[in-house]
Amino acid sequence: MRLDKLRRLAVGAILIMGGALGLISQASAESGCLSCHKGIEDIRDPNSAMMLMIKGMGAQHGDSEGCVVCHGGNPNETKDKNKAHRGSPDKLRMAKGPQLFYPDPGAMDINKYTCGQAGCHQGYPDRLEKALMNTEAGKIQGNLHTWGIPEVQNHKVPWGNYDVKDGDGPVPTVGTPEYKAYMKDMMAAHKDQFPTELKQVPQPSVAEIEKDPKLAGFTYQRQQCQRCHVTVKGREKRGDYRGQGCSSCHVPYGNEGLYEGNDPTIDKTQKGHMLTHQLQATRKSVVKTENAEYSGIPVETCNSCHNRGKRIGVTYQGLMEFPYGSPWNAKGGKQPKLHTKKYLFISDDLHHQYNKSRPGNPPGGMLCQDCHTTIDMHGDGNLPGTTLAQVEIECQDCHGTPEMYPWELPLGYGEEFEKDLSKAKPRGLADQPLQETAAYATVYPKGDGYLKTTRGNPFGNVAKKGKKVILHSATGNDFEVPILKQIKLDGTWKDQAAMVAMSRVKKHNEKLECYACHASWVPQCYGCHVQVNYGKDKSGKPYHDTDWIASGTKRNPDGSTAESPLGTKGIQSPGKVFETRSYLRWEDPVLGINGEGRVTPLMPGCQVVYTVIDRNNKTIALNQIALSEDERKELGQKRTPLAIDMAPVQPHSAQRKARTCESCHDNPKALGYGIAGGVFQTRYVEDIVEDLIDQKTGKPIPKNGNYKIQVPKIAALDFDWSTIIKDGQQVQTVGTHWPLSRALPKEVRDGMERTGLCMGCHREMTNAELWAKVSTPGTLNDQQHIEMLNKLLRTYAASKDKK
Repeated sequence: MRLDKLRRLAVGAILIMGGALGLISQASAESGCLSCHKGIEDIRDPNSAMMLMIKGMGAQHGDSEGCVVCHGGNPNETKDKNKAHRGSPDKLRMAKGPQLFYPDPGAMDINKYTCGQAGCHQGYPDRLEKALMNTEAGKIQGNLHTWGIPEVQNHKVPWGNYDVKDGDGPVPTVGTPEYKAYMKDMMAAHKDQFPTELKQVPQPSVAEIEKDPKLAGFTYQRQQCQRCHVTVKGREKRGDYRGQGCSSCHVPYGNEGLYEGNDPTIDKTQKGHMLTHQLQATRKSVVKTENAEYSGIPVETCNSCHNRGKRIGVTYQGLMEFPYGSPWNAKGGKQPKLHTKKYLFISDDLHHQYNKSRPGNPPGGMLCQDCHTTIDMHGDGNLPGTTLAQVEIECQDCHGTPEMYPWELPLGYGEEFEKDLSKAKPRGLADQPLQETAAYATVYPKGDGYLKTTRGNPFGNVAKKGKKVILHSATGNDFEVPILKQIKLDGTWKDQAAMVAMSRVKKHNEKLECYACHASWVPQCYGCHVQVNYGKDKSGKPYHDTDWIASGTKRNPDGSTAESPLGTKGIQSPGKVFETRSYLRWEDPVLGINGEGRVTPLMPGCQVVYTVIDRNNKTIALNQIALSEDERKELGQKRTPLAIDMAPVQPHSAQRKARTCESCHDNPKALGYGIAGGVFQTRYVEDIVEDLIDQKTGKPIPKNGNYKIQVPKIAALDFDWSTIIKDGQQVQTVGTHWPLSRALPKEVRDGMERTGLCMGCHREMTNAELWAKVSTPGTLNDQQHIEMLNKLLRTYAASKDKK
C-alpha cells in the first residue's frame, strides 16, 4: 500500500478515535497551550492532512491543538510556564522517557521523536544525520588538505562533525531499484568517497599546535568552517538566522531574524526568531504572512549556510562579496552587511532570474529545490564523503543534448567517470514519483512520464507532455524546459554561435559540463590568508572563539545545543582566527577536469596560507603553504604541487549568453597558465620594500631598522594564485576528493589553445605590397572581420573543387 494512502487512513483513524474518547475538546484554545500562545499560527494550513493528523494525535493526549505532538510539554499546565515546558505526566508514545518540552522540534537527536515519529516523516532524521548537511565530511577533508594534514590526503581517515556509522550496508534506504543498483556499483568503484564510518574531527591541544603549527588548521576548521551544519543553530548575524535540524530549512527565518506572527509571548524586537510559526516545504505547503503568501523554500533560506566555501547560494542570486559596500545609501552610509559581508551584484543565474518577457513562461524564477531532489538534500541513508557522492542530478537530465532527448540518455550520462556509455540502454521515463514524494510532497500530473536523474530516480516535478517538458516549481509556477534536441530539430537556435558550440562541435557535449561555457562568471577569492592567534588581545585576555563542533556535541535532552539559545556563544576554544585575501575576480573562470572526468570551471577552494601565533604572542609560523605529495604521485610529475586548491565547481551562475569562444581558446587564464599567462605577481617569494631604493643595487637606502617591509613574502609561492600550470607541470591542487580531478592535460590544452591566431594574417602588414592588395582603407568591425574570413574559407574551398 502506498505511503500517501496509509497516511490518509491514519489521519481518519486518529480523528475518529479522538472523537470517540471525547478528547478533542479537553484542551481548548482557552485552557491548553494557547492560553498563553493565543494567536500563534498553525504550523500548516488548518485543513491540510498534516494539520488534521497533528490535531488528532494531540487530542489523544489532552491537546486538541496538537502542540504537544511536536513540542511536547504539559498542555494541562496553564499557570506556570516552567511546569508547562518541563513535561507532562502523560508519556507520549513518540518520546522516550519522561516527556520534555522541545523548543525546536526539528533539532537533531530529538527529531526522530517529533518530525520522524510513527505516521509522520519516518526515516528522514536518520538520513539527515548521515547527510552532508550534518556531517560536512567533504568540507573537512578539503580544508584540512590545504593545511597539509596527512590523515585527509586521499581520504585516509574519514572525519565528520560527529561519530556516525552506516550500519545497514551499501544499499541506500530510499530510491528506485535502478538508483540503488547504480549507487551500489558507484560505491564499490569509489570506496574512499563513500566511508562506512566517520569519526569526529579532533581538536589538538595548544601545546601540540605550538610544536606543529599546521595543526592550527583544526582550530580554523572548528571555529570558522563548521558553523553551518544542521545540528547547531549557527551564527546570530544578519542573514544567518535559522533553526536546527529539519527546522534549518523548513521553518522560515527572515534575514533580520524578526518574528512577524501573532504569538504574544515572542518578542517582535528581538533578533533571532523565526519569521512565522509555519512550515515551508512544497507547493501545497502555503505560508501566509501579513505581507506575503508563498510556497516552497526561498533561496535565502538556503543561503543562511550557502554563502561561504563554494558560495553557490549567493552566486545563484548574482552576488559576489566585495569589501567596499558601495554605492552610498539615502542616509549616506554603506550597504548593511549580509552574512557578515558586503556584496556586488554581477548577474544572477538564469534559473533564478525574474524575467517578465520570457516567452511562454511565467516571469518568476526557480527555487533551489526545483532542481535538487530529496536525496540531494536529505541524503539516501548512506555516508557520502563529498558533494558529488550525494548529489544525483545533471543539467542534461532535464535539457538533454542536441542528439538525444533526456529520456534517450543512459543512466550515468554527465558523470561518466571515463566509462564508455555508448552501448548503454536509454533511461526512459518513470510512471510514478518516489514513495517519499507521493507521501509528503506535492504530486504533479505525470503526463507521458516523469524525467529521471542520471542515477535513476524520477523527478517528481518534471514531466514530459508531448513535445514539451514541464517543470512544476514549488513556487506555484510551471515552466517549459528548453530541450536541446527539439531546438535542433526545429532549427530555433538563438544564434549561429549557439548552434556551432552545442551541435557542431561534438566534443563539447561529450567532454564538457554544460556550465563550463554557460557559467560565464565564477566568484574567485584568491589567497586565503589565515592567522590563528593563541596569544592575548590588547586587554591582556587570551583569544578564544566558538567551537561549533564542541557546541553541537553538547546536546541537551530538549534538543538544544550549547550555542542554540539566543544570546549564547556556545563552548569556547583557545585561539581566534583572523582572515583576509589577496584579491578578488569573477570573470573568465579557469578550466580544469572534475571528478567525473569532464571539463569544468574551477574556483579558488581553500588556498590557505597560514600564520600561527603562540600563547606568548610569538609568531611560530609565518605565511606557510603546505605541499601535496600525494598529488605529485598521482600526477606522476617531478614538482610537488602546493596543497592550495583550485576546486572544480558547479558555480550556479549559468547565463543565457555563454562565455565566448575566445574566453577559453584565446585565454591563458582559462587554460590554467594564470592571468595574462602568469606574468604578474611573480615576486611573492621575496619581501617587497618600498622606500628610497638604490636602483643600481635594488637595495634600500635607509639603514636596516629605518624602513619597513611593505609586502611580506610567501616563500613557497613562485607563481600567481590563478596559475595551476607552470613549465608544463601542475603547481597546485585541483580538487582533493576524486582521482580524475586535475588541471587540463597537455593534449587538451594543446587542442584548445588558439592564442595568437590574429598573426596568421596580420603578420603580412609588414609586407606593404601584399597588404595593399588585400586591404581597404578604414577599419573593419568584428562582423566584417568574420565575413572576410568566411569569404577566404569559401574561396579556398572553391579552389579545391576546381582542382
